[in-house]
Amino acid sequence: MKTPSVHLVWFRHDLRCHDNEALHAAANAAAADNGVVIAVFIATAKSWQQHHMAAMRQDLLRRRVKALESELADLNIPLVMVEGADYAGCAKTIAAFIPKGLVALYAQREYEVREQQRDEQVSALLQQQQIDCHWFDRLCIMPPGSVLTQQGDVYKVFTPFKRNWLAKYADQGVHCLAKPKPQLRTFTDLPTFTVMQEGDNSSAAWPVAEVEVLQQMRLFCQQKVQDYTLQRDLPAVDGTSQVSPYLAIGVLSAQQCVARLQLEAGASIWQEKSGAAVWLSELIWRDFYKHIMLAFPKLIKHKAFQAETDLIQWPNNAALFEAWCQGKTGYPIVDAAMRQLNQTGWMHNRLRMITASFLVKDLHIDWRWGEQYFMSKLIDGDFAANNGGWQWAASTGTDAAPYFRIFNPVTQSQRFDANGDFIRKFIPELAAKSAKDIHWPHKPITPKGYAAPVVAHDQVRKITLALFSAVKNQENQHA
Repeated sequence: MKTPSVHLVWFRHDLRCHDNEALHAAANAAAADNGVVIAVFIATAKSWQQHHMAAMRQDLLRRRVKALESELADLNIPLVMVEGADYAGCAKTIAAFIPKGLVALYAQREYEVREQQRDEQVSALLQQQQIDCHWFDRLCIMPPGSVLTQQGDVYKVFTPFKRNWLAKYADQGVHCLAKPKPQLRTFTDLPTFTVMQEGDNSSAAWPVAEVEVLQQMRLFCQQKVQDYTLQRDLPAVDGTSQVSPYLAIGVLSAQQCVARLQLEAGASIWQEKSGAAVWLSELIWRDFYKHIMLAFPKLIKHKAFQAETDLIQWPNNAALFEAWCQGKTGYPIVDAAMRQLNQTGWMHNRLRMITASFLVKDLHIDWRWGEQYFMSKLIDGDFAANNGGWQWAASTGTDAAPYFRIFNPVTQSQRFDANGDFIRKFIPELAAKSAKDIHWPHKPITPKGYAAPVVAHDQVRKITLALFSAVKNQENQHA
């Protein structure tokens, strides 16, 4: 029997059957030429480690791929799960499919530098064999290059970017693709590979079935988003969607989130202070940082967006950094947040801002140290969002907080964890403290078992202003 034409879907960070443009296109092409769809996922642990990917996030990826195998099997699409090493080896892995009737490869574009180099190698290899490569741009709701200034430039400030983004959304909406129908033909002549390893199950608290993840997102849009404006900044309240890990690995698309939000929220999505509008704005920030990352690849090379801030001579006290990492700074909201990160692999967004500001502007440690530490722990670690958030807090990024905006960790604690419920959850040694005293528990003395404050906020704040002023003045002299 003649070998059927094979349409290969390469899954990376689009680990879903619904709204998957690469899978959808492959299924349509296979139906048109009476061919078959097969799929591949290549685990690249060496590259993941080089990028400081958290062990918990690696486990979530591996668990999700195993679930995807079962979901694709329901569509009669086999998924080959390969244990590779790094991005450089992906071309060799893909090449092993060529003798088996491969006519085309389908995959979602990725924006980081090494990922682009990997895909260029695969494209060159397949083009030599006259095999088509189809790359789809679905990481963002509005793909890079589609939201530009009147001069055709990338926006460097969020507010006008958002205004243009919303105008495009009002004009064209978002469109989600259905899950493909089961294919009729079965393909069994699959290549043999080193089978993908199991994870360490550290992400077990997070479900990975696509239907469960979709339901979580739908329930948020139905039941919680109306209160999002009020509750999103309160870490003791379960008021956020917590879908960021699934957006990071592509169990959900951002398009699906917007489509469901529009369906449930209706006209309130356009009311600026509504919960729906505020959540939509955060999805737009996600697009914004990915557009910036692609336009300014220096960010991937550990450079500050505001180049002059790379001249700041951060003291980088290793002991202070370790105290921050371990949640032992003596500032309860900071310590509770870091313990949440270390114990759960996740941190509330308000707390990400507080802890980042504290590391840079109270402890005077280079923001890149914190950026890397977050990536090494976060289950939702995403380079563009993590880098963008850190550079915003450190006042080094595009449209960042001004350098003189320095969070006071005590007043932030009083404002967003007024009763101290979040602090007590992660710092049991402060459980007996009253709502008034828990935010600054050092009067008259530090409680037994808890850390004394490692710095005095009012004093280190002045040093921060001096560090930034020095490089700003230097820039003005050279202007």
